[in-house]
Amino acid sequence: MAASSKKFQKKKSNEGKPKFNKSSKKQFKTKKDSDGAVKSEAVALQLEDDVPDFPRGGGSSLSKHERDEIRAEVDAEFEAEELTLKKNKRKKPQKKSQVMPDDLGSLFGDGITGKLPRYANKITLKNISPGMKLWGVVAEVNEKDLVISLPGGLRGLVRAGDVLDSALSNEVESNEGDFLKNIFYPGQLVSCIVLQLVDDKKETGKRKIWLSLRLSLLHKGFTLDVVQEGMVLTGYVKSIEDHGYILHFGLSSFMGFLSKDDHAESKDKEVRAGQFLQGVIKRIDKTRKVVYLSSDPDTVSKCVTKDLKGISIDLLNPGMLVNASVRSTLENGIMLSFLTYFTGTVDMFHLQNKFPNKSWKDDYNQNKKVNARILFIDPSTRAVGLTLNPHLVHNKAPPSHANIGDIFDQSKVVRVDRGFGLLLDVPTKPVSTPAYVNVFDVAEEEVHKLEKKFKEGTQVRVRILGFRHLEGLATGILKASAFEGPVFTHSDVKPGMVIKAKVIAVDSFGAIVQFPGGVKALCPTRHMSEFEIAKPGKKFKVGAELVFRVLGCKSKRITVTYKKTLVKSKLGIISSYAEATEGLITHGWITKIEKHGFFVRFYNGVQGFAPRSELGIGPGHDPSSTYHVGQVVKCRVTSSSPASRHINLSLQMKPVRISEDDMVKLGSVVSGVVEGLIPSAVVININSEAHLKGTISNEHLADHHEHASLLKSILKPGYKFDQLLVLDIEGNNILLSAKFSLIKSSEQLPSDTSQIQPNTVVHGYVCNLIETGCFVRFLGRLTGFSPRSKAMDDHKADLSSAFYIGQSVRSNILDVNSETTRVTLSLKQSCCSSTDATFIQEYFIVEEKIAKLQSSDSDGSELKWVEGFNIGSVIEGKIGEAKDIGVVVSFEKYNDVLGFITHYQLGGLTLETGSVVRAAVLDVDKAERLVDLSLKPDFVKSKEESSKGQTHKKKRKREASKDLELHQTVNAVVEIVKEHYLVIAIPEYNYAIGFASIADYNTQKLPQKQFVNGKRVIATVMALPSPATSGRLLLLLNSISEITETSSSKRAKKKSSYDVGSLVPAEVTEIMPLELRLKFGIGFRGRVHITEVNDDNLLEKPFGNFKVGQTITARVVGKANQKGHLWDLSIKPSVLAGTGEIGVNPTSNEFEFSTGQLVTGYVYKADSEWAWLTISRYVKAQLFILDSACEPNELQQFQERFKVGKPVSGHVLNVNKNKKLLRIVRHPLGALSIGNDDEGDERRGESDNNISDENMITHIHEGDVLGGKISKILPGIGGLLVQIGPNTYGRVHFTELKDAWESDPLFGYHEGQFIKCKVLEVSRSGKGTIHIDLSLRLSLDGMLSKSPSELGSDMDSTSKRPEKIDDLCPNMSLQGYVKNVMPKGCFIMLSRKLDAKILLSNLYDGYIDDPKKEFPVGKLVSGRVLAVEPLSKRVEVTLKKSNTNGASKSVFNDFSSLQVGDIVSGRIRRVELYGLFIALDHTNMVGLCHVSELSDDHIENIQTKYAAGEKVKAKILKLDEVKQRISLGMKNSYFTDDIDITEKVDSDEDFEETDVMDDEAQSMLLTDSTPGMNIEYESGASSVLAQAESRASIPPLDVTMDDIEHSDIDILSSHNQANNEASTIDEKNKRREKKKAKEEREQEIRAAEERQLEKDVPRTADEFEKLVRSSPNSSFVWIKYMAFMLNSADIEKARAIAERALRTINIREETEKLNIWVAYFNLENQYGNPPEEAVQKVFQRALQYCDPKKVHFALLGMYERTEQHKLADELLDKMSKKFKHSCKVWLRRVQMLLTRQQDEVQSVVNRALLCLPRHKHIKFISQAAILEFKSGVPDRGRSMFEGILREYPKRTDLWSIYLDQEIRLGDEDVIRALFERAISLSLPPKKMKFLFKKYHDYEKSRGDEERRKYVSQKAIEYVQSELA
Repeated sequence: MAASSKKFQKKKSNEGKPKFNKSSKKQFKTKKDSDGAVKSEAVALQLEDDVPDFPRGGGSSLSKHERDEIRAEVDAEFEAEELTLKKNKRKKPQKKSQVMPDDLGSLFGDGITGKLPRYANKITLKNISPGMKLWGVVAEVNEKDLVISLPGGLRGLVRAGDVLDSALSNEVESNEGDFLKNIFYPGQLVSCIVLQLVDDKKETGKRKIWLSLRLSLLHKGFTLDVVQEGMVLTGYVKSIEDHGYILHFGLSSFMGFLSKDDHAESKDKEVRAGQFLQGVIKRIDKTRKVVYLSSDPDTVSKCVTKDLKGISIDLLNPGMLVNASVRSTLENGIMLSFLTYFTGTVDMFHLQNKFPNKSWKDDYNQNKKVNARILFIDPSTRAVGLTLNPHLVHNKAPPSHANIGDIFDQSKVVRVDRGFGLLLDVPTKPVSTPAYVNVFDVAEEEVHKLEKKFKEGTQVRVRILGFRHLEGLATGILKASAFEGPVFTHSDVKPGMVIKAKVIAVDSFGAIVQFPGGVKALCPTRHMSEFEIAKPGKKFKVGAELVFRVLGCKSKRITVTYKKTLVKSKLGIISSYAEATEGLITHGWITKIEKHGFFVRFYNGVQGFAPRSELGIGPGHDPSSTYHVGQVVKCRVTSSSPASRHINLSLQMKPVRISEDDMVKLGSVVSGVVEGLIPSAVVININSEAHLKGTISNEHLADHHEHASLLKSILKPGYKFDQLLVLDIEGNNILLSAKFSLIKSSEQLPSDTSQIQPNTVVHGYVCNLIETGCFVRFLGRLTGFSPRSKAMDDHKADLSSAFYIGQSVRSNILDVNSETTRVTLSLKQSCCSSTDATFIQEYFIVEEKIAKLQSSDSDGSELKWVEGFNIGSVIEGKIGEAKDIGVVVSFEKYNDVLGFITHYQLGGLTLETGSVVRAAVLDVDKAERLVDLSLKPDFVKSKEESSKGQTHKKKRKREASKDLELHQTVNAVVEIVKEHYLVIAIPEYNYAIGFASIADYNTQKLPQKQFVNGKRVIATVMALPSPATSGRLLLLLNSISEITETSSSKRAKKKSSYDVGSLVPAEVTEIMPLELRLKFGIGFRGRVHITEVNDDNLLEKPFGNFKVGQTITARVVGKANQKGHLWDLSIKPSVLAGTGEIGVNPTSNEFEFSTGQLVTGYVYKADSEWAWLTISRYVKAQLFILDSACEPNELQQFQERFKVGKPVSGHVLNVNKNKKLLRIVRHPLGALSIGNDDEGDERRGESDNNISDENMITHIHEGDVLGGKISKILPGIGGLLVQIGPNTYGRVHFTELKDAWESDPLFGYHEGQFIKCKVLEVSRSGKGTIHIDLSLRLSLDGMLSKSPSELGSDMDSTSKRPEKIDDLCPNMSLQGYVKNVMPKGCFIMLSRKLDAKILLSNLYDGYIDDPKKEFPVGKLVSGRVLAVEPLSKRVEVTLKKSNTNGASKSVFNDFSSLQVGDIVSGRIRRVELYGLFIALDHTNMVGLCHVSELSDDHIENIQTKYAAGEKVKAKILKLDEVKQRISLGMKNSYFTDDIDITEKVDSDEDFEETDVMDDEAQSMLLTDSTPGMNIEYESGASSVLAQAESRASIPPLDVTMDDIEHSDIDILSSHNQANNEASTIDEKNKRREKKKAKEEREQEIRAAEERQLEKDVPRTADEFEKLVRSSPNSSFVWIKYMAFMLNSADIEKARAIAERALRTINIREETEKLNIWVAYFNLENQYGNPPEEAVQKVFQRALQYCDPKKVHFALLGMYERTEQHKLADELLDKMSKKFKHSCKVWLRRVQMLLTRQQDEVQSVVNRALLCLPRHKHIKFISQAAILEFKSGVPDRGRSMFEGILREYPKRTDLWSIYLDQEIRLGDEDVIRALFERAISLSLPPKKMKFLFKKYHDYEKSRGDEERRKYVSQKAIEYVQSELA
């Protein structure tokens, strides 16, 4: 423990850091490290165990990393033991404690506080922290890191980058890859510093220690002034010079030099750059800043660090040798002082004696001098650890003579540590080794008294668990189980070992299993079962014991298998490549399957390959269909090469022996029979004695690709191939080819590079295509490569479009490289063209094969008909029907054979159907049973010159061709052009018929030269007629070898002769949908655009009259601007005649189009929404789907209607000159005002296919019928949003959806549906937005294609919609849809422009409880018009059926039938605070019964007493016919009889008769805006006041707008003010004031009611404007105005009115302004977006202008009304903090909790009493108690009253309130008991009188005369006692 001085100790003691070595009675109490918990990332573990003094398995972690994982269960036992030890310590306090320090406290002692520590400092995994310096031993040197053994059995890791300082690491690492092994060696002592600690992901509580060896960190603080001669320094070798080594100490301030003479080790070992060297400073050159050192090991090991003045702890480094003296002995070590200022501790494992017994302390007397080395330093806590180990003191690592797993029978017990373990002397050679056995490893069962079981000197049997390299200490185990199991450590595990193990974890990657010895292994998912199963975890349950087999054990990672075949296999295993001997049979498992075989894995990662030929599967079968990955297979080693790590395997246990004679040879021609067909090939049984099988891949069935496909489809098992070429032999599988080209040239085909001669042409086939070239294969695996430039004459063409894999080709050998065995080829047609007729010969041979296979009988007898149709012979036939391209001929003998004569072969004859003709046979198609004939006299006559017998015909034919010789060149004429060949005639040789192929081997896939009938060609005779040629004369066209392009000079010469305007003859080469491709001149290519065929683009098929090969005359209209481009030609009659304009320049004035002009073009592209047209070569047009038609079925088939090439006419809507683009519509535009839009589109950034619609809607007029697409179905009664243009939308009103009035007009419509619609109105708003109203009603003009007479009864009068108010008249029947519903009625939609109002009373004949439920929005209703007001555009409707006359209400208001004094009955229509509105029975009149006329007694709460719909009787008090008013009275005194008509019946609540507004919106705004709560004292003293106020308190927004000007809203506050003063004002004054206030309020209410009935409500915005000007400060008027705007659905206008009101109302009128703010809150709450934010913004503004508390209460009221409880709670929380001294706020909080029935009332009450001022407590508690009585738990209210009465027993007002609450509850016993308590009080007589009177009145009300007398008696007694 370092302590600089006594002063320093004192200073440090005050710091808040934890101390090292703090004594602790608890063994392993967790504490926070001084640096706090180390926050680091995940890593593996370093330490074996958490036992403080002797971490179990200490050293083993350096060589056996998984030791801790295996011991997880034992750790749990250890924790349990730890607890029992703690308990034992508590029980026996008198015994000397042997408790070791806890892990976290072991580095903290009391040395710095002056007290000596009890325990030595130790490093554990819990207290190690970044910045600690440690001494360690290199345990392992890996490629990327070092493993360091640290003190206490910990293990640290050093990354390669943390070994050297950056200055050196770049030089060292760049020179050598594996530099760590060159610098370090195991057993090397190093100083290191902790960088970080990272928690292990795999195991909780384990951490990885990352260290650094960088000297810049270790030597921090070293300067040239500090270093002294004789000091030992460690440095890196920076560079090696001639005479020595330059050393780097990690500091820039000085360098070191070590001469080679002074380096003793240099002779033995080679010194490398970066190596660590230790040396003693010999001298210091301060001017050059160089330190000279000597590295003699003896000198270095004996050099002691000198005592320096003021040395700091930063200069101490691990490994320093110091002189020390014993200061004291500790419980587990000794304490030393060294270098004057410092103290350090040595633990028991670092003492001088390796085997310290129990009396080890005797060896260390106080002040004994010793040499010690620093083991670790913790700068943060100034803790220092030292070692006295003799090896370490001599600067050498202790030797390790014990190996892990070794067993020693005669180990001696040296020391027994009670409760912790044993120290043993293990007899290793040459010297014995100390070993420590943890208490948990002593025996299987728990050992409580170790000292009794083991005595010092006794011998035990121990097994070595691990080794601590730094201490030289082994860790051992004595448990019997450790000696039994076959596996104790990883080294015991051998591949192939069968062992039982327990499953300890199951995861997605596999199962973790544990062997009996504790070693863990992984069983991968694939090895958890024989076959791949979905849930292997069913078998693998944690804790299950299963038998496994070890697969491999590399770097301590053991994998096992549970596959039964492997576990039970008795065959030998392969665990290394050397073990794979030829012929060995073993089991393995498949890891990967490929087409040519699969890979098999064996033990220890050994892998072999089984080729496809050795799998025993049939030819053509895919290995993956027979085998699967993970399958266990039995295989035989066929060959192996350990050096190259290759093993070849076979699944055939016995090698198949085939004699050489039986084996077919490569390149030989064999025959075979089809055995079967698989998707990619045909399986063949080869005709040989060996019964071999082969396969023909699909491409090798024929030279022609189409034939190969056709053959594959019709081949059947049993078909015989006479000739097949052996292409390749793969084991027993033979690859065959049926290609005629390969079979015929089989002898010339090479199988080796030696057989290839350059500049020869060889047949082969394409085996692969890549971007850069083409691979051609010959026999076997011999393959040549043709680069892209050598593969085709046209370099720009794509290889994949020119060749296909499997194609037969002729290849010209360019080069053969014998070294690399690379063959370079050319496939250019110019140098590889055919020199014989094999290509066409093969075509006819295969045709014949196909015809035979297709014929029903196997012998092909069906084909005998062919004998009657020899080529060239003349036969008789009957003319059948005529077709577009020729005439069909039938034959009498052969009914199923047809003849065909093309127009060209008719020879100009006109034939009649049914006539018999004689024709010459030109060609016979055996498969199609078709014969091509000719009637040309040249053929018929030449054949008929001899006799008519058939034999003579044959003879003549032979004679004709006899003169022809092979390889003779002849002139011929094309007679028939077939798909693959030409039928040609040779006029010079008696019109002999020959056949020539159009294509060649290498040009099969390329575009072919086009031929036309009558074209002359030059050909060479290649084969005369014979059976081999199917009796045909075969020729080879000379043009087949020609290159399509001529030389550049010729081309240039020819090109110059053409110019725009030139007339050229051209040949049609291709007909495309939108253009004709032509060729003219030599090598020139041109095109005729579809618009250049006719003068008007109206032809359906402009190219219909043209054929390929036809020669036409065209005029050049455009040059090819660059190489490879096409010339533009025109064949328009006007252009050819020279009258048409030739558009040389596309930017010329040809782009002159006007809006509305009719244009025609051809469709060149169409997608789901647009059709693109070409108007001319340069002008394009686009047509939007909805502009193409108006009928939905036509729109649905848009793409089918606008196919490529279809001519389309349309009217120009928009012109974009920049893009040469028009937008057209199909229907005429009418009168338009749209100009050319030259740059509009560019400005708007529209794409080509989206010409903007901004100016487009002017072509849409009212009355137009358009096609549309439903874009969106709007919610509720919103109707439909319909797209009618690319960006144009219209709206279909709810009433315009269907003709008939239907209950669900939206039924049948869906989004995306095409519809036909009519434009009703196009309007433009002030902002520039355009609104288009549409209708889907079929009854409208133009909407139906039927005539009006056919429309039937659909179009009756009910389908009409009233557009104007003039269309309506009273009593007219109509229908409509409910638009919105309010409590007072609803509005219905009659049409898109007209709405009507239905009052609640007119909704139904009976009473409606819930109008919204009965009349949902969108419901269809039928009714009659009651009243129409054209000026105000108001319509009133009734749905009642009983009122037959349909007159308006005024008709029923017949006052003459009523008399003052009449008793009438009726139903309560509406309950207001000032009275009841009563609807009189059997009339339609309503009267008012004022609140003062309701009862003889006072009614406290009118709303609780009466409800709407209640049946009542009343007396008419007053009739005012002028004002249409009826005043009623309901007092009992008015009625002579006692009839009670209070039976409840249905009521129909009505609108106020004069109100047309949306009352729902109004009522939302007209809510009570007065903040605060109306809580009343129900005491006798204040009851009168409460009664008056209950009548007088009319909320300011519930009076009419006239009334608001005169009413005094301030009276509202009188309720609360009076309440507050109720207990203090004198009773007389109170009565007087209450009476006066009541009278005044009564007068005001009467006046307001009269005014309300006199005047009407404003009905227009202008009327409201007048009103707000006359009453600018009246909030009521402003709010009515807002409600009026909301009713018109103009929310923005309502907001603007609110803002205007806030600006207009006088600043002094705070209450009026507050009313507006409240209305504003309600408005934003309903219509804000989003409501919450909008309300908050208004709220924040309101706070700046009004009393904050009132604003808060107003907002709270709104939240409560709209049931936004969460927001209400949040606001109340804020209010409780902001207005914590307000009684109202706390009471509102209590009220809210009670109404929601929550239980936190008591805590709120307690908080309130803490916050509220003392003088408010009585008020708060009494009001809270009243709330409890009303809404909560009465008992809580009672306890509150009792509490307050204990403090204030003489407050009669409190007694009165308390009694009132109990009376309201009605428990007589409780009430009387409370009264008895009250009258027994000793109070002033006046107060006692009040209590007695209250008691007396109560008993009187109960009607109990006896009790009343009892109270009177009590009062008399009280008076007498007072008088006495």
